[in-house]
Parts: sequence; structure tokens; C-alpha cells
Amino acid sequence: MPRYDFRCRSCGDTFELSRPMARSGDPAACPQGHTDTVKLLSTVAVTGAAGARAAPRPAAGGGGGGCCGGGCCG
Repeated sequence: MPRYDFRCRSCGDTFELSRPMARSGDPAACPQGHTDTVKLLSTVAVTGAAGARAAPRPAAGGGGGGCCGGGCCG
């Protein structure tokens, strides 16, 4: 179940709630009971193994696949 971050405008507390995506926009009260809260934008970090680098991409212009790479353009 996704988790959503909220901030209370009354006390400044930041908190997290787990709820279904269908209820992501529903109002949320802070743990102190205040109802003036706002949902924060979350960033997602997707990383591989620590210190790993992305595999190098092959040079452009190689054959195979796609219209022009497959030789159908001319």
C-alpha cells in the first residue's frame, strides 16, 4: 500500500500515512488532531547496487531494429 507524506499547517509536524491510491486525495488529520494539513510531493529514488554505474550505451548508427536501422528507408 502506498505511503503519502503530509504536513500540518497548524503545528508544522510532518507525518506519513499508508492508504490505497483511490484515497490518496482524502483529507488527513495530523497525529496531534489538527485537520489543516497538506499532502507533500514525494520523490522516489530508484537506485541499483551501491556504487554501480549504468551500462554504457552502444554507439548510434548500428543496424537492426526500427525503420531506418532495418534498411527500409531507402
